[in-house]
Amino acid sequence: MQIGSLTLAPGALFAPMAGLSDASARRLMTAHGAVAAVSEMVSAKALTYGDKKTAALLRGGAGDAPYGIQLFGSEPDTMAKAAKLVLRYHPDYIDINMGCPAPKITATGAGSALMRDPALCGRIVAAVCGAVELPVTVKIRKGWDDETVSCVEVARCCAAAGAAAIAIHGRTREQMYTPPIDPGCIAAVKAAVSVPVIGNGDITSAADALALIEQTGCDAVMVGRGALGNPWLFEEIRAALTGKTPPPPPDLRRRMRTMCEQLYAMCEEKGESLAMRQARSQAPYYMRGLRGAAQLRRAAVSLTCYRDAEALAELALSLNPGQ
Repeated sequence: MQIGSLTLAPGALFAPMAGLSDASARRLMTAHGAVAAVSEMVSAKALTYGDKKTAALLRGGAGDAPYGIQLFGSEPDTMAKAAKLVLRYHPDYIDINMGCPAPKITATGAGSALMRDPALCGRIVAAVCGAVELPVTVKIRKGWDDETVSCVEVARCCAAAGAAAIAIHGRTREQMYTPPIDPGCIAAVKAAVSVPVIGNGDITSAADALALIEQTGCDAVMVGRGALGNPWLFEEIRAALTGKTPPPPPDLRRRMRTMCEQLYAMCEEKGESLAMRQARSQAPYYMRGLRGAAQLRRAAVSLTCYRDAEALAELALSLNPGQ
């Protein structure tokens, strides 16, 4: 797939997720086959005000794969200024968030609130494209609610303004993350624009990825929560798309070792105290499907130091011998 000057190999992209797609997660996913990864979304306005915590979210890149930085905001001029500022972190492309459903984001007119104003979406894309020479992509939703299903109009406005690719999550803002996505809206966007379209939502297996591509004709898929605790999913999707034999699933010891490596990398980058607070959201994903789930979840959401993470891994192995 071609995104402006970037050529992506067959496979899936790792989706931006606030608090979950930090540098350690991005590098982990690309090491296992994600063909690109995007930063946690960052506030364009905060960047222009020089906020150091916001800027810290952008460091670390995405390993050897293309790295996108995702900005959110509702003011074209501010978005353009922020796009120039993030060039110091050497992204390969800029992504614009038009899909976040969080009330604190939509209350400012950003995120999925933009789905109510296709013309503004186009102006934002045009401003960012005019500010940087990198490819500019957008991530949208089906619409705001069932009465405002605007994905096709928004996609057309963004493509006409210079967007190099469009990722679409197949739910409205009102639906948040349930019920199942609507593949029809992804297919409609694909039919409406000439730029690459990336389907997103409900992909937890290689079969899900293949089905979404077959149902919608999308050019690629983007995986978020389905890969948390399971970076091997990217290897499985790449194998399925290229007709190769999928790798064997990891045993539990390897899963726990990978978890500890990810959490250790977080400690190195952020300091142990902050990293382990954030690890309480990451570690439970590695516990999915294990015996003693309730006990393991309690331990996972109580992490305070890296030694706790090692103890969690040891507990999972003791409760699940032979896995």
